[in-house]
Amino acid sequence: MLIHSASQLLTLAGGPQRGSRLGSLGILENGAVLIRAGKIIEVGPTYELLHAYPAEPALDVSGCAVLPGFVDPHTHLIWAGDRAAEFEKKMAGAKYMEILAAGGGILSTVNRTRAASFDELLEETRPRLQRMFAYGTTTAEAKTGYGLETQAELRLLEAILTLDGEGPLELAPTFLGAHAIPPEFKDHSGGYTDLLCQEMLPALRGWWDGHRPSSLVKPPFVDVFCETGAFDLAQTRRILTRARELGFPLKLHADEFDNLGGASLAVELGAVSADHLVKTSAADIAALGKSDTVAVSLPCTPFGLAESDYSPARKILQADGLLALATDCNPGTAWCESMQFVIALACRALKLTPAQAIAAATINAAHALRRADRIGSIEPGKQADLLVLSVPDYRHLGYRFGTNLVQQVVKRGQVFTVDGRAHPAGV
Repeated sequence: MLIHSASQLLTLAGGPQRGSRLGSLGILENGAVLIRAGKIIEVGPTYELLHAYPAEPALDVSGCAVLPGFVDPHTHLIWAGDRAAEFEKKMAGAKYMEILAAGGGILSTVNRTRAASFDELLEETRPRLQRMFAYGTTTAEAKTGYGLETQAELRLLEAILTLDGEGPLELAPTFLGAHAIPPEFKDHSGGYTDLLCQEMLPALRGWWDGHRPSSLVKPPFVDVFCETGAFDLAQTRRILTRARELGFPLKLHADEFDNLGGASLAVELGAVSADHLVKTSAADIAALGKSDTVAVSLPCTPFGLAESDYSPARKILQADGLLALATDCNPGTAWCESMQFVIALACRALKLTPAQAIAAATINAAHALRRADRIGSIEPGKQADLLVLSVPDYRHLGYRFGTNLVQQVVKRGQVFTVDGRAHPAGV
């Protein structure tokens, strides 16, 4: 298939973008993309590719900007129930950690998720995936973390793999058994840390080796919520060190509410990313800037909590850091499936330009999943994951919000309308 006549073709070519380079979109006006067998074969001016491939089935996207599919590198997609009542309490003045200490927050979702059947989990999650895909997310990370016991966590991981197999949205799994201290270990976080290191992570290794689908070569990420009221820095180090010994790549929740030094620990241990990063210190920012650990900002989370502090994105870029964006889609603080809204919010709250936000939501987000070698940009040899916008100028992303500017989604070379139906090439 030849997609041609794009008003702007945003290639994002050249790999992840550090510091001041963030926002290099590689725009080709009146651009075209040749796709075969789900891969990008050639990129160039429309007049050249139409002349070179006159018999190729074609999709005319005149008047539309085309860019890589969004990559969402931090979500908690698999859960049961909702926390609408807690939202009302928050808006009345209750703090997140107060709700958690009273048995609400993550723990209320844990209870609902443990009680749900496997099929119920799939049924509740599918509409979220469909909305994400319709808004342009073609690959998303998905965490466990609402089971907090070995078999419950493995069941959530199995659900992620099942949904990934159903497609079209591609999922990258993360094991987040260290999301919170379960009620069985209240006031005994050390005991739960022991369980994670001695039972849960070895069980994960064995389960993965026996259940890994052929499409996933690398094992899942292992993540820890390093925060006051969850896991302290020493416990986080112990869990991630054990995970690394077992061959798992690492991620880390850090500095959402307090600066415990989690970002520097992520750098020290070679974690793929450190996420949230609201209360991050100057020393932690400097460490990130000298590393390949991606700083993943989740602006929907402080927005959802009605907080005024956001990730110090400009400082991270000034330190030459790698910055990415994600939704943090979850039932408690940020039930948002739209990376378009994340981009709009990042422009306002993080002071990014639309070009910087788009790069952070595509090629850098792909690097936060260590998949930038095959997704996140429009380059020959990469997977054909593209978005056709209903507008001619990329700057409408960020400028506009509360609406869907995606007209068509291309996933592995197949064209879908925004309602998720397959759309035949050449029509």
